Amino acid sequence: MKKILLLVTAITFSLHCLAQEQLSFPFQGGKDIMTGFFRDSLTVSPEIVHKHATGSVIFKFTADVQGRISKIIVYYADDAALVAPVIDALKRSDHKWIIPDHEKFHDFIIPFSFSFNVPAAEGQRLQAAIYDYVRNRKPVITENQVPLDRATLLPTVMVKYDITR
Repeated sequence: MKKILLLVTAITFSLHCLAQEQLSFPFQGGKDIMTGFFRDSLTVSPEIVHKHATGSVIFKFTADVQGRISKIIVYYADDAALVAPVIDALKRSDHKWIIPDHEKFHDFIIPFSFSFNVPAAEGQRLQAAIYDYVRNRKPVITENQVPLDRATLLPTVMVKYDITR
């Protein structure tokens, strides 16, 4: 009986030692508040709507202990037109980012996915516009490695917009 009790105690202690530190979500209020903030603050430009632009944008930025954002870096964008609305929204989010107590600065990587709501009546004109966009888009890519140590990958922010006919 002593051996079993000792074994259970040892296993419990070892599992406790291996438990990872629980990270607090960096946006005050959690994922739902962050998603709502970007839904309300990110304004899709008329250029994006006109081009029927779709795709992904991946940013890295640094937040200090007061929650101020600096060093916004675009790691990837399917089109340069998708970058400006995200930067504007990030600049409006001052003092909403929280940093873990043991760090003075923290880097965050946040992906955005842009798409439009497909209209009920699709036509050849819409297909031609999408093809034209894909053929003429100007991707933004990084020429350097992406250091991921000490950075937090945040959930993807989905951006959907309506197109005009």
